[in-house]
Amino acid sequence: MLKICRSKVNVFSVAGQNDRKWSVPGYTRFNTGRCILSATVPSSTQVEIAARFRSTRRRTLALCEPLSPEDMMVQSSAEASPVKWHLAHTAWFFESFILREFLPGYRLFNAEFPWLFNSYYASFAPFPEKRLRASFSRPGLDEILRYRKHVDESVDRLLGANPEPEALKRIELGVNHEEQHQELLLTDILHAFFTNPLRPGYLPGAAEPKFAAWEGKNSEGASASGDAHSLRFQEFPGGLSEAGHRGLGFCFDNEMPRHRVWLEPYALARRLVTCGEFAAFIADGGYRRPELWLSAGWDAVKNNGWQAPLYWTTESDGRWSVFTLRGEQPLARLEAAPVSQVSYFEADAYARWAGRRLATEFEWEAAAEGRPVAGNLLDSGRMVPAPAAERSHNQAPLPSVEEPTQLFGDCWEWTASAYLGYPGFQPLAGSLGEYNGKFMSGQMVLRGGSCATPAAHIRSSYRNFFAPETRWQFSGIRLAS
Repeated sequence: MLKICRSKVNVFSVAGQNDRKWSVPGYTRFNTGRCILSATVPSSTQVEIAARFRSTRRRTLALCEPLSPEDMMVQSSAEASPVKWHLAHTAWFFESFILREFLPGYRLFNAEFPWLFNSYYASFAPFPEKRLRASFSRPGLDEILRYRKHVDESVDRLLGANPEPEALKRIELGVNHEEQHQELLLTDILHAFFTNPLRPGYLPGAAEPKFAAWEGKNSEGASASGDAHSLRFQEFPGGLSEAGHRGLGFCFDNEMPRHRVWLEPYALARRLVTCGEFAAFIADGGYRRPELWLSAGWDAVKNNGWQAPLYWTTESDGRWSVFTLRGEQPLARLEAAPVSQVSYFEADAYARWAGRRLATEFEWEAAAEGRPVAGNLLDSGRMVPAPAAERSHNQAPLPSVEEPTQLFGDCWEWTASAYLGYPGFQPLAGSLGEYNGKFMSGQMVLRGGSCATPAAHIRSSYRNFFAPETRWQFSGIRLAS
């Protein structure tokens, strides 16, 4: 692991597996354990923000430990970005929106970086086409790591100079931005390794604790044959409810303002749809039956040749295998685990096949609000969706039979809600207003986080969003009725 030798804040440990290693000047190695945008007042004290800044920056580097410099150059799809770019862009964010404005006398590390590592902030600076990021052989990895160290030291100077409240808010925003990129880094490297003919694993071996053997039925009542109708559901009375961030702690601008919504009575499945259940959908001709699909979804099936979730492949004997961050796994071993890397279109088609539907984002939030953020998140170290019957070391005891499980972690849950601004939504001022608001068209909302989401990053009001055909995220399915 890589440590900034100033504080003892733990970060998630990822063991390296490559012979070739790189190092960061001024950093030393140590063994580690575990380690949103607000337009109002700072949500945390200066000490808390400083500690989280340092631990988050260390965690990003720790996540790169299993990778070679060559791995960090790969961009395997237009949706993804090279790991090297993630390392530079997250430093760019602190430099562009915090250091240039709030640290007197700050000098840019490189005058070309403000536009080179801009992602999509059109009002801030020009930027290269996203699909060309893998062609950035220069600057080299060593220079990008020096850039990160330069930015870290500059933010530390700012934090030590009694910064104004707006600077603290921006630093907290930058931390949450980097946590988003930690998840993106993992999803992008998973896709990159999947496209590699050698199919290398990001981490070696199966997750610990090992996947539970699925003997007949699991504790949720799901049969190994993939009988979705054996799911248990929790009923909710509906009525007048409130949605959106309560105003305590950090949030992104798209979680505000809190407002009232009316919910009809509804029910949510107690767990996520499993790989075994989704395999039954495939076996029943799910990808060959247009009546199950939205029109745009059926077009996506035909145009892209979809026959199964992303990362599912068939062996010579016809059996499915699933590629994960821990390498190729036989589907028979993952039947009880949640199906992942499915699009909104696939989630919607599966729900229709099962005689159910997807929840709205407000139904999901009403069910999750007030529950502890506990589940198979990045901090567990598993990095693969886990069966509902299992618990990671950081999970609370399983709820009673009446309560849903897996609300946080494992897989982001597609909802039936389009990504739109709440009544009275106001984006942040200036270029930061492009962070969320400009994407409120043609996207669907996901809730709950995944096995690659930092636990400190997620909450019941958190709104993720992607285009409905997106499949490379850890996205899964919870049924509703």
